[in-house]
Amino acid sequence: MMSAYTDGEFAGWHGWDNDPFEHVNGPFAFRTREDGEVECAVRVREDHCNGHGAAHGGFLMTFADFCLFAVGREALGGAGVTVSCTSQFLGPAWPGELLNGHGRITRAGGKLVFVELMLSVGERPVLSASAIIRRVRRETADGQA
Repeated sequence: MMSAYTDGEFAGWHGWDNDPFEHVNGPFAFRTREDGEVECAVRVREDHCNGHGAAHGGFLMTFADFCLFAVGREALGGAGVTVSCTSQFLGPAWPGELLNGHGRITRAGGKLVFVELMLSVGERPVLSASAIIRRVRRETADGQA
C-alpha cells in the first residue's frame, strides 16, 4: 500500500505503508513527474554511512530496491518480489546530500518485470542497478490469499 507524506522535505511524495524496514532506513520517497517519469529520493543521514563516512553499500542497495519497485509499480499491478538485482557502485554519497533514483521498465511480461535504475546526487552517479521483479499474489501469514 502506498501513502503520501504530508509534511517535511517530501510532502506530497509517496512511500510504502507496509514496509517497516524501509521506514527505519528512510524515509524513502517517490513521485511521478508531469512527464510521467518516476523520481525517487532520500536525504543521506550520518546513520546511513559506513566507517569511511559515505553512504553504506547496503543502504544504497536498499534504496535501489525501493526505487526499482516504485519505477515498476504500474507494470506490476500489485505485489512483487525481487528475483534478481545486480548493482554497480559508481561513487560516494555523503551525509546531507539528496540521493535521487531514476529508472525505466525495459520489459514486462506475464509474471516478470525488468527494470533499470540509476542513483545519483545531482549529475554525479552513485549506483546503477538492474532487476527482475516477479508479480505475486499477496498472502497472509496463514497462507490465505
